[in-house]
Amino acid sequence: MPRRMSLFTTALVAMATLLTAPMAGVAGAATTGEDVTDEIGRRGITWGPCEEEPSVECGTLAVPIDWSRPYGPTVNLALARRKATDPSARIGSLLTNPGGPGNSGVNDILRPSGFSEEIQRRFDIVSYDPRGVARSGSVTCSAAVYNEMPYPVMTSQADYDRWVAFDRKLRDDCRKRTGPLYDHLDSVNVARDMDAIRAALGESRLTSYGVSYGTLAQQMYAELFPHRIRAMILDSNMDHSLDVKAFQVTEAATVQDSFEEFVAWCERDTECVLHGRDVRALWKSLLDKAERGELLWPGDGRPVPAHNLLWLGVIMNEAPSWRLEAQVLLALDGGPVPDDMPGPPGNWQVGGETAELPTAILCQDWNLGLRDYAHYAEVMSASNAVAPDLRYNPMPMGDMPICQGHPVGNPQHRLRYLGSTPLLVATSKHDPDTPYEWSANVARQLGSKATLLTYEGWGHGVYGMTECTTKVMDTYLISPATPVTGNRCPAEEPSRLARAAAIRGMHLW
Repeated sequence: MPRRMSLFTTALVAMATLLTAPMAGVAGAATTGEDVTDEIGRRGITWGPCEEEPSVECGTLAVPIDWSRPYGPTVNLALARRKATDPSARIGSLLTNPGGPGNSGVNDILRPSGFSEEIQRRFDIVSYDPRGVARSGSVTCSAAVYNEMPYPVMTSQADYDRWVAFDRKLRDDCRKRTGPLYDHLDSVNVARDMDAIRAALGESRLTSYGVSYGTLAQQMYAELFPHRIRAMILDSNMDHSLDVKAFQVTEAATVQDSFEEFVAWCERDTECVLHGRDVRALWKSLLDKAERGELLWPGDGRPVPAHNLLWLGVIMNEAPSWRLEAQVLLALDGGPVPDDMPGPPGNWQVGGETAELPTAILCQDWNLGLRDYAHYAEVMSASNAVAPDLRYNPMPMGDMPICQGHPVGNPQHRLRYLGSTPLLVATSKHDPDTPYEWSANVARQLGSKATLLTYEGWGHGVYGMTECTTKVMDTYLISPATPVTGNRCPAEEPSRLARAAAIRGMHLW
């Protein structure tokens, strides 16, 4: 997402070099998309110790910038791999797809693994920076232009017109700095990249785990390469069938639901520093203060606009981190500042000469176009109606203005999966980012070969959340042909969870 929150931003390093010469040495003429990805993947990956963590292997794979021109200019995809800890028990490679858009799969592998010891024992765990992200040719813009971005909430036709004009200027600037890759960032292209990676790893069929926005590339893979799937877990799904209004309204409803769950926790648990207080009234007073320009971030002193404050309702409910959320709200109300107080949530201006814009990926995957301000007001009003406390989800509502007038390479559509391999769709009942109904709808669209695993609790990304969710997913990855049994896992209070979040690719989606 654009303008990442300062606490949750991971520094992105070393953009990959875009190769402008045509690929050479690929023998034979490809006749199908599958033939092309096989041939390109068979060029292989040269692995070596990662500079940041020598126990992890790093490498690159050159793939076409434009898959319709498979022997044209290429981009180097950055990859990282942790090899199976027990080679005698190794099943193959597990490709993980990070969330975002904009999160680095390489960074996920460089951190200690969030997968269970059994999965680490049986699989080489591999991930990558998707095209347009971090080391794989990140979408780069001029900071001077980026910092002209208007306030994300519109209140008039003049605001809408201002955004349309700014988007045109920003898009031209980012395309100039990023190069031809800018126009080929959508998840269909990423799905083809995934198949080339599969071939480069020497796998006849793909075993993959994706979380949040990473599930969209997996869904596209299931459409394009249905017979090349060994096992696929789609954790906390995007629903690519939704139009712009349904997308925003369901997002508003789910962030409101997560806030209500937080309030309920404060009412029942004395660990909440707001226990016994009217949390809704406190939240409203902080929003009102932010709208007046009077809310300052403790220890920082910068004003926090209302749109920025809403991010707390998303971020603090992803784990969820209810204890800290309550402490932060109390600090904003003049109470003590916790030792682990995060940085201010914000669309703060970037420093330096350049800025990254992973939102360009979303804009190519989703038609979020609006006719005019009246259309925007209609979407906002419908969102407000289902979210009386949170009003709307600031993540997609803040992205929507950036996508005005943007070409869409992978417009919304219902999924069509023609494969025979069972797929596992997983989600939590109270997810602040990807609504439960999104995963349920994806499972319905995938059909009889998809099983929906429901965690009855809270948070975003359910692998590693509890022993139950992890066991179901591990069993499926090891033996995907075995039907999934016990597809519901009971909720466990967040304060008692020891979740491993390294692989989730959060934040966001």
